[in-house]
Amino acid sequence: VHFIKELTDLVFLDDIPEKSDIIFIPGGSYGALAKTAATLYHQGLAPLLLPSGKYSKLKGYFPGPADDSCPDIYREEISTEWEFLKSVLLSEGVPPSAILREVQATYTYENAICSRQVTDASGLDIQRAIICCQAYHARRCRLYYEILYPETQFFICPTVTQGISRDNWFLDEQKTNIVL
Repeated sequence: VHFIKELTDLVFLDDIPEKSDIIFIPGGSYGALAKTAATLYHQGLAPLLLPSGKYSKLKGYFPGPADDSCPDIYREEISTEWEFLKSVLLSEGVPPSAILREVQATYTYENAICSRQVTDASGLDIQRAIICCQAYHARRCRLYYEILYPETQFFICPTVTQGISRDNWFLDEQKTNIVL
């Protein structure tokens, strides 16, 4: 039991967000991530959002949305994670002018690398940032983004996807395998 608690605390992070310069969404095919980001945007926590992603390196193409959080968007022709996440953000009332573009990343570390390239090219000084990621990707996302943005304070605002949360990941073999 102690081992499970320690591992859970290591993997699953959840911060109270504070006013930031940007909200990062490190790729994926879960519309719920963009919905979380849109909610934070509408709360005035950041003026810009940067969804990132081409498609999963493991698949080699964007297979389409993996959840049913935005059924109307599924009918569109979407070939990248960025296009999908942008569509969700727009459907949630985020203006196009607030959404930056990154369409090269194919895995989480590349999301951080390519996001840094975008913010540098835009002349942005990122002192504080929110990361909206899958709950079980929280630690990994924070570590990768901290490598590329060592001067930045991060706030992790995770979203439960695939039903995997800090409270249940260890109760099901499939969920445990995904987390580990």
